[in-house]
Amino acid sequence: MDWKIELIMVPVSDVDRARDFYERIGFTIDHDQRVTDQLRFVQATPPGSACSIAFGEGIMSPDVAPGSLKSIQVVVPDADEALAHLLDLGVNAVGVDEMAWGRFVFFTDPDGNAWTLQQLPARG
Repeated sequence: MDWKIELIMVPVSDVDRARDFYERIGFTIDHDQRVTDQLRFVQATPPGSACSIAFGEGIMSPDVAPGSLKSIQVVVPDADEALAHLLDLGVNAVGVDEMAWGRFVFFTDPDGNAWTLQQLPARG
């Protein structure tokens, strides 16, 4: 039986600001729907990813604070290129951190949700 991660909920305080940020760094906005006055759902997908993120109004448990997600990790083909891309867009990104298990770039969204970009080490 396959288990596939397809959606990660990201807690944000300002849906429009989050949407603008993720769209600016290259995510595709798949859905942005206001269901009711209290419910808005936005789904965004990183380029080339089978997994999306979702954020909005009325979709998170009230005990999950905006910015509390601290460990979203994404694999990229080139950490240097990813860092340059983010810096060119004005994102406060840091790296490239060289480790035996990969090369890493770190950044946060406007609420402080933390992202790690990993370039995998050469295998073989």
